[in-house]
Amino acid sequence: ESISVSRCFYLNMTFKRRNAGRSKKGRGHVNPVRCSNCARCTPKDKAIKRFMVRNIVDAAAQRDVREASAYEVYTLPKLYIKMHYCVSCACHAHVVRCRPRDGPTGRRNREP
Repeated sequence: ESISVSRCFYLNMTFKRRNAGRSKKGRGHVNPVRCSNCARCTPKDKAIKRFMVRNIVDAAAQRDVREASAYEVYTLPKLYIKMHYCVSCACHAHVVRCRPRDGPTGRRNREP
């Protein structure tokens, strides 16, 4: 009798997120990626992904490079890096924020 009670409890447990914090849907397994900050293995669909676009040359050296360049009009290339964060690092670095489930900014679609 105690087994059936515990079995019913596990079948009706509440869950925090409808998607369980990931976007896996029908796939059984996804390959892990390493967090860019702490190198933790995180499933690729659970990791928080952001593109970081920076100049290859920092602001202090840009003027020197332009003066030394043979071309008059030359735009310096940019560095495009795809950053993968685990959930704890993304929260700690304020890449994502905790937000209420219901409210003005609850579940609306957010652009990065």
